[in-house]
Amino acid sequence: MYDLNQVGESTFYMDSPANVGFYVDENRVFLIDGGSDKDAAKKALKHIESRGWTLEAVICTHSHADHAGGCALLRQRTGCKIYAAGVGAAIIKYSFLEPTYLYGGFAMKDLHSKFIMSAPCECEELTIEVLPKGLEYIHIDGHDFEQIALKTRDGVWFIADSVASAETLTKYKIPFLYDIAKQLDTLETLPKLEGSLFIPAHCPPTENIAELARINAENIREVATAIKRLCTDGLTIDELLERLFAEFGIKLYLTQYALVGFTTRSYLSWLYEKGEIKPVFAGTKLLWKTVG
Repeated sequence: MYDLNQVGESTFYMDSPANVGFYVDENRVFLIDGGSDKDAAKKALKHIESRGWTLEAVICTHSHADHAGGCALLRQRTGCKIYAAGVGAAIIKYSFLEPTYLYGGFAMKDLHSKFIMSAPCECEELTIEVLPKGLEYIHIDGHDFEQIALKTRDGVWFIADSVASAETLTKYKIPFLYDIAKQLDTLETLPKLEGSLFIPAHCPPTENIAELARINAENIREVATAIKRLCTDGLTIDELLERLFAEFGIKLYLTQYALVGFTTRSYLSWLYEKGEIKPVFAGTKLLWKTVG
């Protein structure tokens, strides 16, 4: 853990709870994500300083705390720039927004943990102009409001949380997703990308991303099928969550309830837009009922 692995002439990654990419342009380093917390950021800095490199900037793939948790420390110690795409830059700067939108109201302190809310950090919106030669990005939305993948000149892709491992899907079944339709688009896009290596944030690097993309797409379809089956006679959101937790053996605690609840609402929105589920008002209850 926290070892620096070279995977190209200019490309390295540090294996950690959320893998951190290192793109070296001459003596300058551009980090891909800032680490999950201060400890990860310190490990990254140690690698940089021991090799005589200079940290130029951190490019966050998205705004979640396990990817931006070390940004404030890195900026404080080096003065480096922090970048993220679109609204992600605002969430990193105003990090209280993450537990707020996750909970859907004023979030209690339990949801202010480092796993949910990173330290607030100045962050600028990412543009092509700030990237060094040999580094490019594309949008791979679905997991977050805006998420990007970055490709180095060595043909190495850092693909953030666009896929979860088969083990994670088996254990948790409903990984965090914001936009189901865009996530499925991303899973169709990944196998079409040209590259020598793909590095997800929470999986080992792989040369064959197609199989992992297929497994993730199948998991989405399985969860959607379960939701439609459970909602045949109409369920409130809490009744649906109760049955999903039981069916998939998901451990219940406040953070998990918020994460799975958020994702389940995303599924309901997607199925509603597809005309496969509908809201039904029964007295003072809002039920979600499968169409047909």
